[in-house]
Amino acid sequence: MQAITKILTEIVSDAFEKSGYDRALGAVTASDRLDLCQFQCNGAFSGAKLYKKAPFMIAEDVAAVLREDGIFEKAEVVKPGFLNLTLSDEYMISVIKNIEADEFCGIPQAEKPQTIIIDYGGPNVAKPLHIGHLRSAIIGESLKRLARACGNTVYGDVHLGDWGLQIGLVIAELNERYPDWKCFAEDFDADKDKIVPLSAELLCEVYPFASAKSKENEEFKEKAHTATFELQNGRVGYIALWKEILRVSVMDLKDNYSKLDVDFDYWYGESDADKYIPELMKILEDKKLSYESNGALVVDVALESDKAPMPPVIVRKSDNSSIYATTDLATIIQREKDFKPDKIWYVVDKRQELHFTQVFRCARRAELVPAETELEFLGFGTMNGKDGKPYKTRDGGVMRLSDLIDTVTETSLDRLENSAFVSDEDKEDYAAKLGMAALKFGDLINHRAKDYIFDLDKFLSAEGKTGIYLLYTVSRINSIMKKAGESRSEFTGIYTNAERELMLKLVMTGDTFNYAMDEKAPNYVCENAYQLAVSFSRFYHENHIMDEQDEAKKASWLALAKLTRKVIVKHLDILGITAVENM
Repeated sequence: MQAITKILTEIVSDAFEKSGYDRALGAVTASDRLDLCQFQCNGAFSGAKLYKKAPFMIAEDVAAVLREDGIFEKAEVVKPGFLNLTLSDEYMISVIKNIEADEFCGIPQAEKPQTIIIDYGGPNVAKPLHIGHLRSAIIGESLKRLARACGNTVYGDVHLGDWGLQIGLVIAELNERYPDWKCFAEDFDADKDKIVPLSAELLCEVYPFASAKSKENEEFKEKAHTATFELQNGRVGYIALWKEILRVSVMDLKDNYSKLDVDFDYWYGESDADKYIPELMKILEDKKLSYESNGALVVDVALESDKAPMPPVIVRKSDNSSIYATTDLATIIQREKDFKPDKIWYVVDKRQELHFTQVFRCARRAELVPAETELEFLGFGTMNGKDGKPYKTRDGGVMRLSDLIDTVTETSLDRLENSAFVSDEDKEDYAAKLGMAALKFGDLINHRAKDYIFDLDKFLSAEGKTGIYLLYTVSRINSIMKKAGESRSEFTGIYTNAERELMLKLVMTGDTFNYAMDEKAPNYVCENAYQLAVSFSRFYHENHIMDEQDEAKKASWLALAKLTRKVIVKHLDILGITAVENM
């Protein structure tokens, strides 16, 4: 179904046209003064210039037409020409029933569904996930679910860092520790020789050690660069070792992402794009875009309109090795061949904006995708501690993501210790779900581009704008429905203002999803879920559902409670949050 403002825009546009005015003047928006009206149209002001007529008179003509049917309870004109609109209860219920019956829960479906690739996650192989990976994972997952909920075909790609210097560092360090491993021999035979099994724990120790070592030991640093070069040029033993590193790392990554309820459709890495690099280089050469500078191959991407210097993008280093820009451009070629996407979104730390600006400009100049294909950088801010600085462990280090998840889960479990509503056998499962609700909502309620303060006590509160409050609201409705048993639930009318207010929030939900999709911002979904919960709480406290003696009222209130639960749970699902039965 369509968003309510779009439906009303069509109705009001018809009224403008019927009154002898341009129907383009009939745009309807939600009112920011609910004490005056629910919706408004300000088209009469633009019409005044076109028709040399007072806006008040134009608005009055249109209002007269709108008053002829039963859609609006009020169609009022306020000088100098505002058209204030309030829906009739009968029409409000008809829209609510449509939402109730809609398989998409009132979320408007794309008129022209598109194919969207979302590049998010971005972990490096052989390195543990840390809290810097959190935002990309949960923002990207939410955007994927949002775009799908709106009717698009969406593919999430983790885009592994599996082909760069970090692999060379690990190979070089393993070579120094275990020089007798067959994979380091020149005569390694992939068909006969075996690779020693690795563990995630070993890799997580080796990489930081090797990275620090390369900063102090120039000889080791050169050895790592050589290993990277030989790997990328197909040295058989290194390829076999790399595959084992990849196997172990991906298994560990999937385990961590599963705890966040984050799932990728594709586990492609930089290595998958490697075969497209020769094609990329040929395109750049054929179009006379690439040239040599200080031994490196570069492409100019500066524009006359740039207010700050824009350096050329390096597509091949002086030692003939590839870098991030090279693989990112090759990946665009791969995605165009595999999916022919309408949009490619990159959910990456906002500090990477310059890099992606260079990559996108190069891709445009090289015509790697059609001109109408959208390449968009969706940068996100940092998660900070209470001191306003990037969140650290107590000893000042970067916290592993697994440790953060454990901390959140354990804190949730402590708070459930004395709960009379959760059985002992369910507490660990509930703690994991509550912890993720707290963590994800605490992040996603902020616009993705903004930094935010990580405050676990605040996030785990059952009061205020938190994921726990939303889960509590759902569990409260579950309790109501359990008590109601087989009681009739059916919309029969609107009996109180709190009920009307909640219905209006439900009716406006379609617009919220349009805003969220247009802005690529899950915080709109968070805010709307919270507002629905607040409105339900007010409705619940003012109307004693189970004690109501009027069967028609009770049936309608139960139907409203059930629909509210359905819509909030849909919001939570898009945010990657799982509801619980009771709390």
